[in-house]
Amino acid sequence: MREHFFAVSELSKRFGGLEAVRRASFSVEPQEIVGLIGPNGAGKTTLVRMIMGLLRPDGGKVLWKGQDITRHPTWKRVVHGITGTFQNSRPMKRLPLIANVMVGLHNPRVRGQGEWVKTVEARALDALEFVGISDLAMSPAGAVSQGDLKRLEIARAIATEPELLVLDEPFAGLTQAETRLLANSVHRLRKGGRFGRLHSEGCAMIIVEHKLSELMRIADRIVVMHFGEVLADGHPERVVQDPRVVEAYLGKVGAHVPEVF
Repeated sequence: MREHFFAVSELSKRFGGLEAVRRASFSVEPQEIVGLIGPNGAGKTTLVRMIMGLLRPDGGKVLWKGQDITRHPTWKRVVHGITGTFQNSRPMKRLPLIANVMVGLHNPRVRGQGEWVKTVEARALDALEFVGISDLAMSPAGAVSQGDLKRLEIARAIATEPELLVLDEPFAGLTQAETRLLANSVHRLRKGGRFGRLHSEGCAMIIVEHKLSELMRIADRIVVMHFGEVLADGHPERVVQDPRVVEAYLGKVGAHVPEVF
C-alpha cells in the first residue's frame, strides 16, 4: 500500500444516534491544496476536528507520513508539523496582534529550532507581514476587523512553520478584495521559500470553504462530503460537474450549475 504524506482512512464519528462522519478516506500529498466542500451538515467540521485531534474518532485512522497519529493530542500534531485555524476566531482580545502570535510559538517544534528567545518576536512579526497586517502588530486584537482577525489566525498558524495547514473557512466574512489577498498569501505559502525569519519547503493544505469560486481557483483537488461520507474526490472542474455533487448542492440533477470557477 502506497504511503501518503497525510491521509485519513475510514474515519468515523457518531454523536448519539447521528453518524456525523462515516468511513471517510482521502489523502494529501506534499505542497498539494485540497479543498473540502459539502452542504451544511455534511460533516466537514467534525472531520477537521478529528484531523486536528480535537475529537477522537470512533473508527478509522489519521496517518502522517505513514505513522498512525489518531490518538495524538493537538499539541503533538503541531510538533509533527500539522497546524490549523478554525471558523470562529478566539484571540486574546486585550493583547496586541504580535503577542497573540508569540503565544503560539511556545511549543517544542519552534523552541527546538535554535535561538528561540532572540527570534520569537521577529518570527511573529514576519508572520503578520506575510498575511499583510504587520502595520497592526501593536493593535489590540479586540480592536481590529473580522477580516484582520482571520489573517491573524493564519499568521499564528504559519509562525510554527507547518508542513500541513488546515484552514476552516478562511474566506468567511471577508470582502472580495480581502479574499483575493488572502488567497494570494495561501499560494505563496504553498510554493515555499524564506519569509524573513520564517522558512517553508512548501506547505500542503486542507481548506474547508463555502466560497467555491475562490477555492476552485487555488485548489489542486476537491473532496466533497455529503451526509458524512466522501461523495467525490478529484480535479475541481470535474468534481463540480459530477451529477451527484450537483444534486447534493442543488437538490436535483439538471438544475442550473452556478459559475464557480
